[in-house]
Amino acid sequence: MAHYLLQVAYTSEAWVNMLKNPQDRIEIVAKAIQNLGGSVVGGWLSFGEYDVVAILRMPDDATAAAFSMLVAAEGACKSVKTTPLLSSEEAIEAAKKAAKAGYTPPTQVIGKKEVDGRPVGGEVAK
Repeated sequence: MAHYLLQVAYTSEAWVNMLKNPQDRIEIVAKAIQNLGGSVVGGWLSFGEYDVVAILRMPDDATAAAFSMLVAAEGACKSVKTTPLLSSEEAIEAAKKAAKAGYTPPTQVIGKKEVDGRPVGGEVAK
């Protein structure tokens, strides 16, 4: 299963409700994630731009997106961000694939003409 970083910022109304009725939101959210076939690796209250961060294991991107949509639709969060995480092995595999892609960045274009100081047309540098 794939890992995801979940970052959530609560609305002020959500904070008011949680102060009136303190609860373990990670435990509550874990049940919904389990219903989608996933699990919570860990979750923490945080300071700064996001109020809660969690590491989730989900079967696939569509399931992770479904959970993010659900959380965002409920209205208690002003921001929900889900980021796919790669293992070291996956990152190495991605780097190897990138090295074979044959991409030429625009900075390596040798232009005959310029528009606003940028080359237009011309040949690709080798």
